[in-house]
Amino acid sequence: MKEHVTLKPELAGHLGTHFDVMNKEFPLEYTKRRGVIFDVSHTVDRDIEISDIDITKVEKDMFVAFFTGYIEKERYGSKKYFSQSPQLSNELICALVEKGISIIGVDFGGVRRGEEHTPKDQYCADRGVFVIENLCNLKAVLDNSEDFTANTYPMNYKGATGLPCRVIAKV
Repeated sequence: MKEHVTLKPELAGHLGTHFDVMNKEFPLEYTKRRGVIFDVSHTVDRDIEISDIDITKVEKDMFVAFFTGYIEKERYGSKKYFSQSPQLSNELICALVEKGISIIGVDFGGVRRGEEHTPKDQYCADRGVFVIENLCNLKAVLDNSEDFTANTYPMNYKGATGLPCRVIAKV
């Protein structure tokens, strides 16, 4: 006998690659952004800090991606995936926001874990920055270039708290 899972409509937008809307509207101009990707896969057992990246490569309106390889290592959706995933330090998040970027993209469950997840997403959204979670295939982007063009295409579900999206990188 197969077990069936009932998915609450409000959670559907939070599956796979998505961003939390945080009571904001995703601006159309964010669909195409110059991007930079940082390989932070060497950073384990601690937060990803400003010193782990070259912050001088980050400019206003950019899509800033972080490759950890975590989504390929840990089964997506597992308890461990969300409870032990990497996370960005608060200082790094603040520095990115101060640079005036548009999007932070990560290949794990969020820029912060647990009780800090939602407030940090809201902090970013209140400052015009969206966080895209659970990105896949970032290694392919990294292998081709540190700089790329990110095309982000969210689904538009009225009243949803999370929007699934596709991100296509042009290297």
